[in-house]
Amino acid sequence: MTIPTGTALITGASTGLGAIYAERLAKRGHDLILVARNGAQMEELAEKLRAETGVRVDVIAADLTKGDDVTRIEQRLIDDAAITLFVNNAGMSLNGGTLENSAAEIETIVALNITAAARLAIAAGKAFGARGKGAIVNIASVLALAPEMFEGVYSGSKAFLLNLSHALAANGREQGFHVQAVLPGATRTEIWERSGKDIDAFPAEMVMSAGDLVDAALLGLDRGEEVTIPPLADEGQWTDYYAARLAMGPNLSKRDVAERYRVSEAA
Repeated sequence: MTIPTGTALITGASTGLGAIYAERLAKRGHDLILVARNGAQMEELAEKLRAETGVRVDVIAADLTKGDDVTRIEQRLIDDAAITLFVNNAGMSLNGGTLENSAAEIETIVALNITAAARLAIAAGKAFGARGKGAIVNIASVLALAPEMFEGVYSGSKAFLLNLSHALAANGREQGFHVQAVLPGATRTEIWERSGKDIDAFPAEMVMSAGDLVDAALLGLDRGEEVTIPPLADEGQWTDYYAARLAMGPNLSKRDVAERYRVSEAA
């Protein structure tokens, strides 16, 4: 699949996966719109990319836990017809387990990982659908498939984004745009330090470099994948999982209660 060379808007673009996406896409000839809270870091990255690649780079400092800032980025996605790629990367993790965080901390992660991610992906989908071209890359996580591991609000937010990606992908097939969900495993980025976790506590063989992750994700995008899981060696495990989910579909809503939930007369 060929993504039209135009402008890529990347959230969470000051560091980590977002910054690497910016570097890789600039080398592919995409102009960039970088979005994150840290404007100074993005300006430094922007200057470097302009000098190295000659692409145009705009910087928008925005806190996507704030509704007004999300609205600004939504409007840019809608109004700027040059945008052909949206990398929905901004996200955060919590410090501690599921039951160890305050209500304010839960509200913050939901605002960023769910509310902002959904609003922006949907805005991009509407814009790309109207234009009949474009691609959305939603950065989810393998924890969407493994909710028992680690902290449940984070994994739940990534399961939400995976579900949203499936739904938007179905829309995109009809309207001319593409949606890819990327599911990283443990990846060496700043998100671990920010959430008080030590990435070096994991076995070295479990931790992927951020550059390798982005390169694999872009290859999956080039191939037209709707779900890309860079650490998963056996693609059949994913296709079997997906097929099993689809097979349940016709049986999930029925008039009658399943026989296994009926109380027998003998009982």
